[in-house]
Amino acid sequence: MIPPKKPEWAADPENDLGQILVLGPQEGKNFYQPMPANGNISVRIAPEFVDIQSPFSIGTQTLPPGSYVREHSHPEHDEALHFIRGTGKAVVDGVEYPIEPGVTIFVGRNRRHMFINDSDAELHWLWFIQPNGLEVFFEEVGRPVIPGEPDPTPFPRPDNVLEIERRTAFAPQPADQRRPE
Repeated sequence: MIPPKKPEWAADPENDLGQILVLGPQEGKNFYQPMPANGNISVRIAPEFVDIQSPFSIGTQTLPPGSYVREHSHPEHDEALHFIRGTGKAVVDGVEYPIEPGVTIFVGRNRRHMFINDSDAELHWLWFIQPNGLEVFFEEVGRPVIPGEPDPTPFPRPDNVLEIERRTAFAPQPADQRRPE
């Protein structure tokens, strides 16, 4: 279920109060992701859902065993990730960090980073990015999760993925992009 767009019922302009939005476990915008990440994401909060004074987005991502989020960077975005379930590794500017439940990683703008699930269980984390834009990328490269329908992964990234990255939250891909070892 997609949350209502900027619900009027939760605003209180007379008292300068912001909105309130509460999402259940199956709500938000949920998408399967293409290779090499596979898995799925759930956008939980984004400017299209509620009025946000400093635009950001937050959600979760699940990475199946043997999958990875390719090395990338964000030109004007700060990102925080909190790992909830599973193990793997993060590579930030070429330095490898072990991932396990409870690990939190902050990645400032223009820092190259990737996440690798080299275990036999799912890796699951919460992500926060400011300014927003990552949620748009996930929607445009992904496929909607439809309850009762089969998981379509793996499927390829769209042919125009570089254009989607450029207009959402990504710096150009580095010529020496690292791959999982």
